[in-house]
Order: sequence, then structure tokens, then C-alpha cells
Amino acid sequence: MRSIGTVFRKEVLEGLRDRRAMITALLFGPMFGPILFAGFTNYAVSIQLDEAEKSIEVPVVGGAEAANLMTHLHRRLIDVDHEAFADLDALRESVRLGDTDVGLVVDAGFGAALRDGSPARLWIVTDVSNNTTRSAASRLRSALAEYGSIIGTHRLQLRGIDPTVARPLAVLTEDVSTPSGRAILLLGMMTYFLLFATLIGGTQVAIDTTAGERERGSLEPLLTLPVARASVVWGKLAATFFFMAVSLGVSIVAFAIAVRFLPLAKIGMTANFTPEVCAVMYIVMLPFAALGAGVMTIVASYTKSFREAQTYTGLAMVAPTLPIVVVVLNPVQASLGSMLVPSLSQHLLVTELVKGEGVEALHILVSAAATVAVGVLCGLATVRRYGSERLLV
Repeated sequence: MRSIGTVFRKEVLEGLRDRRAMITALLFGPMFGPILFAGFTNYAVSIQLDEAEKSIEVPVVGGAEAANLMTHLHRRLIDVDHEAFADLDALRESVRLGDTDVGLVVDAGFGAALRDGSPARLWIVTDVSNNTTRSAASRLRSALAEYGSIIGTHRLQLRGIDPTVARPLAVLTEDVSTPSGRAILLLGMMTYFLLFATLIGGTQVAIDTTAGERERGSLEPLLTLPVARASVVWGKLAATFFFMAVSLGVSIVAFAIAVRFLPLAKIGMTANFTPEVCAVMYIVMLPFAALGAGVMTIVASYTKSFREAQTYTGLAMVAPTLPIVVVVLNPVQASLGSMLVPSLSQHLLVTELVKGEGVEALHILVSAAATVAVGVLCGLATVRRYGSERLLV
């Protein structure tokens, strides 16, 4: 243990002297993710709020046939323009070119159809392949459906028929989610940034203690010292783990500060980032630093130069975070079996914490044991690698 501690102190001190390692562990890794996440989330929420509150302009062809409909659209913050286009072809071409988001065409017999009680025809002119126009088209379609429902209700009432006869089902929605639970809709990918920041925080140290020392020629003298090679490896792994653990802690604090600047309250959400939650979140995710240290060290030990190690460790960062990408496409609930999958278990546990739900102690223990076990296996593989003379070739 004394030998491991000696190597650990040596690598930590060298890491602290390395400006690149310090910037990566304490600045770039932990801070870049929260700032980027908060910036994009704030931008997305602001756009949604602006689109919901501002009026949209819709050119209409044949609107004179539907004066009441035009009034209804105006009440729904849809400003109609009767003079923009003289015919359907001009409107269609403008929408196709992207100059107009969405347009409305009223059939020449619209008024007569309404008076006769037959379906009155309307055309929404839109380009579904244009992502920027979908919101305007959706708002117009919703307003038209609402107007159609009002007309249908009036027709039934005029005929002495209770409008509820045409609505055999009354489907109600009871939302039992909490403001913290709804916040997961925006904060769900936060775990990905935390895991990535953890890996970035110690990667430079893992590279420097393996490929870096080999490139500088200091690895061979180190291995000739009367110290077991296993002690050397575990000391290097401990140093990498230390920097990853620091990076994780800084990143969690940065996220806790960043979410305070998100306009979550405006959309009925709150971020459950109390000091207690942040502390439990750190405990839950700390085992991933052990896995990251093992993975980055074993990968870097097979490279011969610092630049080559940067390339391969960059690729290796993707693998530990893949389960989170998969669960975004195919959501799963926290279970004892899912706790056996590293990164996925951390993601599910952090999600429950942010939602304000209880986290089972057994789940935390299984997640930590499974994740650390993978890191230990990588460490044992690194010890075996250091025991081979091919390491210095």
C-alpha cells in the first residue's frame, strides 16, 4: 500500500503541475457541459415561449367567403392577410420556396356549404419537410379544428340535439407529475454531460502516466525501481480516479448553479438540485470514475505516443456512455437488472433523484459494485499489460 501511495502522490503532483491536465480536469471538462447545456436549454425554452405568445401571419386566398372564420383566427393570435396572393398557385410557390411558412385557401363555396349543413372545404398549404414551418402549421390546424367543433356544436343545438350526443367519450387527463418530474423532459440528458465530464477530467492524466511517460522515456526507469509493477499501476489508476472524481464534483456544482438561470418556472417545472440531492448524486456517480480510470488507462497503455493516446481514448469515451443514448431511444425503468449496466444505472438513479423520487439503497449498492467491478477488471488487465516486456517495445 505504501508503494501505491507513493506512486499516487507522484502522479497527482505531476498532474497538478501539468497545465493541460488542470484545465481539463477543473475547467474544460466540468464547466463546458453545464454552460453548453444551460445555453441550449435556455434558448429552446425561450423559443417555445415566444412562439406560444406571439402572433403569426397567415396569407389567405378566398377569405372573403369566411368572415367569421377570419375573426376566430384573429382571436387565436393568427393574423390573416387577404392581399398577399391572388391565387392558389402563387401561394403554393411561395410556400415551396420557403418565403411563406403556411397559407390557407378557402373554397369558393365555403359560405354556401355552411348554410346547407354540408362540409365546407379548406386547404392548409404547407411544406412538411421544412422544420421551421411546423409550429405555424400546427397552430393554424388547431385553430381550424376548434372552429369546426364550434360550428358542429351550433348545428346540433339548432336541431334540438344535445351536442354531447356526438361525443360518446369524455376523455380526461390527470397529470400526476410533479414540477421536478416534468423537468426531466429538459434535464434528461444532463447525466450524459456529467459522465462525459468525468471521463474528460482524468483522461489527460491517464495518457500522461502511460503513453506520456513512454514517449518521454521515463517509464522504463520507473519500472526498474524495486516496486511491484502492480503497485505502479494501481497508483497511476488512483491518480486518474482522483482527477475524475474532482471533475465530477465540479461539474455537479456547475450544473446546480446553471439550472438556476433556466426559465423552468415559466413552463411549470422546477429543478430539484438541493445540496442534499447534489451530494447523493455525487455518491451515485462516483463509481463511474473508477470505471473511467480503468478504461482510459488500459486504452492509453496500448499506445506509443501522446497524440496516438489522445485519438484512441477519445474513441473510447463513446463506449461507456452508449447505454444512455440507447435508453433515450428506448426508455426503461430503474430495476435491479438495469443496475448491472454501468452508466445506465447512474443515469436512472440520477433521474430519480432529480425527479424527487426515492432511490433504493440496494440499487445504489448494485450499481456501485457492478461499475467498480468493470473498472477493477480493466485495472487487472493493465497490471497484466505492465507485466509484459512488450510494454516498452
